Amino acid sequence: MATAVFMPKLSMTMETGTVIQWFKQEGDQVREGDVLLEVLTDKINIEVESYTTGTLLKIYYGADQVVPVNQVIGYVGEANENVPDTPPPLESSASQEEAAAPDAQPSKEETQGSEALDQKIRATPVARRMARENGIDLGQVSGSGPNGRVQKVDIEHALSANSAKAASTRSVSVTSLPGQQVKVEGMRKVIAERMVASAYTAPHVTLSTEADMSQVIEVRSTLLPTIEKLTGHRLSYTEIIIKAVATALSRHPKVNASLKDDVIQLHETINIGVAVAVTDGLLVPVIKQADQKGLAHLTTETKRLAGLARDGRLLPDDMRGGTFTISNLGMYAIDVFTPIINQPESAILGVGRIHEKPVGVNGQIVLRPMMSLSLSFDHRVMDGAPAAAFLQEIKELLESPYHLLA
Repeated sequence: MATAVFMPKLSMTMETGTVIQWFKQEGDQVREGDVLLEVLTDKINIEVESYTTGTLLKIYYGADQVVPVNQVIGYVGEANENVPDTPPPLESSASQEEAAAPDAQPSKEETQGSEALDQKIRATPVARRMARENGIDLGQVSGSGPNGRVQKVDIEHALSANSAKAASTRSVSVTSLPGQQVKVEGMRKVIAERMVASAYTAPHVTLSTEADMSQVIEVRSTLLPTIEKLTGHRLSYTEIIIKAVATALSRHPKVNASLKDDVIQLHETINIGVAVAVTDGLLVPVIKQADQKGLAHLTTETKRLAGLARDGRLLPDDMRGGTFTISNLGMYAIDVFTPIINQPESAILGVGRIHEKPVGVNGQIVLRPMMSLSLSFDHRVMDGAPAAAFLQEIKELLESPYHLLA
């Protein structure tokens, strides 16, 4: 019986994937674990492997076609085996996967106890081999494949993001000469579709305020040598802003929410995405449980994720689970901007530059280092008053940052 090849589902919110390229063609021989094609999902690439040995009998979708998750995109089986001329209906894909893609059996050199455990864990042959060779417990690895199947990329992430052979970001260069036409594809296409969907689906309201950053500058200057000695990285304003936002979210849980199917989900964890500019695109790696991390830990994690993003080495898990996003344009001469919500989140904070400007203090006009804060929120999820209270909390924390060290 032919084995179906599915469009993988890598997150709860992922609905479609884009075929980038097939490495095999119809009629080619494939082996278990061979990479069949590359798929763009959530702005990163993932390799889809074959679960069986045989002939690639059918390819239903070509390059740049957008396909729903869990849809059958091809078949592998015996030569000349009959398969449908058109892809089967999506609603039957899940049951077909269970029948057509059974778990691979563990190798003979594994112990009987390991065999019994492995048989209960869905994993590709390559993932099993890599786990066995590197002493990784498959039961401790979160699978990103269909129905939680552990794939090669999941093992690579468990080993180390630095040694991962996975998912480089793909984008189309828009650095072109006047008069040239550049196709919107890859990362640029995903960003365009998601921004349009967010702008037209969520009724955006943006509130703006300014924070006096005098004490943040003082705190950063004091902590710089200590944190650099501990982490090897310089503490930036971004980490202090992340800490302030995470603390404010813990006090205003209604902002740490998502809307799905007329249900507002208040998230138990605070996972903050930080927008990172990459070549011709934007990625949002996520700092998990940001409220539980100190400034040193936040510095290490922010620098690690930003580096992976710029090097094109982010893994799917690095971009999953965000509950709130920060977009910081403070490195540019930008005072105020209106950020677009990174759905399914319900709010995003835009951060402008720090610059001196005259302000009134105790009846006197003085120069102070001021920074703009712009909160865009989904009016379906919250009203103006709670959103304003949350933004005010961030302002007060940044103007009294020593409370963040308590």
